[in-house]
Order: sequence, then structure tokens, then C-alpha cells
Amino acid sequence: QVQLVESGGGLVQAGGSLRLSCEASERSFTTYPRSWFRQSAGKEREFVAGIGWRAASIEYAESAKGRFTISRDNAKNTVYLQMNNLKPEDTAVYYCAVARTWTIEAPLYDYWGQGTQVTVSS
Repeated sequence: QVQLVESGGGLVQAGGSLRLSCEASERSFTTYPRSWFRQSAGKEREFVAGIGWRAASIEYAESAKGRFTISRDNAKNTVYLQMNNLKPEDTAVYYCAVARTWTIEAPLYDYWGQGTQVTVSS
């Protein structure tokens, strides 16, 4: 069974940092684009950051630019999201996802993790 396991979420004060990790069980995912999405209460799931399998393609949502950094370690089959200068509006459940082709559209992602909660207090 394919698994994506996120970790690293938690409670942090505004201005703080967190590093999310997403480890995949399927070895072929090292060659697929992988992204982070988030969903807060009452809102649709939104794209945060994505990275191509060779990390040549990286894209961020406007809200993440300058504060978040996505990276991947294919040897560990893991994708990371370093989040700095966190704001209360970043509070959400963060999901990692795998797509077969490069896209930022959530419906086109084939595999999803269970999510990790990030809460930023003011």
C-alpha cells in the first residue's frame, strides 16, 4: 500500500519556524513531482509549493514566496517544507501529495498523505 507520511507540524508563535517532512513508501515517487497543499477550516484545499523530481522546477503560492522553501531528498524519498516567519493565517492542515505530471491543481494529484496540523498563534 502506497503511503505518504507527513511529520513536523505543531503549535508555534507568529514569526516562528517549522519544517515539515513527507516520506513516501513507493520508490517510484522519487521521479514524480511532489507538492504541499494546505486546508484551513471552511476553505478549499490550496496549493502551497511544488517541486519537480529533479528539483529543476519549483513553484510557490504567492502566500509562501519569500517565507517557505520546498526541497527534496530522493535518496530518502522525502520532501520537505521549511516554513519561516509563520503567520496566524498559515494555520491549516498541511498535506503532501504526488502527481504523475507537473501541476498545481489538487484534483490532478494521485496520492495524498494524512495531513499534519500547523497552528500559528498570534
